[in-house]
Amino acid sequence: MSSIPSTGSLTTTINAAVATLTFGHPASNSFPRVLLDQLTAALKAMSNNPEVSLIVIQSEGEGAFCAGASFDELLAVSNEAEGAHFFSGFAHLINAMRSCSKLIIGRVHGKAVGGGVGIAAACDYVLASTSAAIKLSELAIGIGPFVIEPAVSRKIGKTAMSEMTLAAHEWKSADWAVAKGLYAATYATQQELDAAIASFSTKLASYNPEALFEMKKVLWEGTENWDTLLLERASISGTLVLSEFTKNALAQFKK
Repeated sequence: MSSIPSTGSLTTTINAAVATLTFGHPASNSFPRVLLDQLTAALKAMSNNPEVSLIVIQSEGEGAFCAGASFDELLAVSNEAEGAHFFSGFAHLINAMRSCSKLIIGRVHGKAVGGGVGIAAACDYVLASTSAAIKLSELAIGIGPFVIEPAVSRKIGKTAMSEMTLAAHEWKSADWAVAKGLYAATYATQQELDAAIASFSTKLASYNPEALFEMKKVLWEGTENWDTLLLERASISGTLVLSEFTKNALAQFKK
């Protein structure tokens, strides 16, 4: 377990063939690059672990599920190479989720913004709380959800993706997320959510691992170009984050 406050924390537990990856960060469970890399590495390790049949991704606390990218690190980007490097962290994470040999269940207990929505979309099945509203605020700060767009569009469609992206100031409710296919179901309390996660993951982990593996491949057919596509998208974001508009917007958001 890593628990340095500035970089966040990541814990991995394995119980009855279910691996649970829990990430956390003091700033609303946002992601500095090092934490993105840790979660990516953990997913790859679990993908190759024969004792694991299923993965659950969740975050710490009772507040936000994930606030997306670290504002501090976005503000610190000083050139295009640094920008592309930072956003490539989300590209590598989503690709690790896509290519993982195990199905991934998402537990979304609170609000998700930007990259947090991308993580939820890259899960194979998501259960959430009724308070788990979502927002893609990237255009409001002068960039765009370019890296996560393929994952989000794959899950909810281009039309809903466009609606979220262009209404960058609007929260979409958990009910909206269920209707669009991002969440499979929602629960009023964290206790009910945890019970549902436990029940569903236990059932799924009891199924034939070979069948689960083949199903995972079927679910992600047609995404083979993402290894290149998402890095290309990271370069777009890495350039835009250097704009004066984005620097000023990030400074205002931080205040």
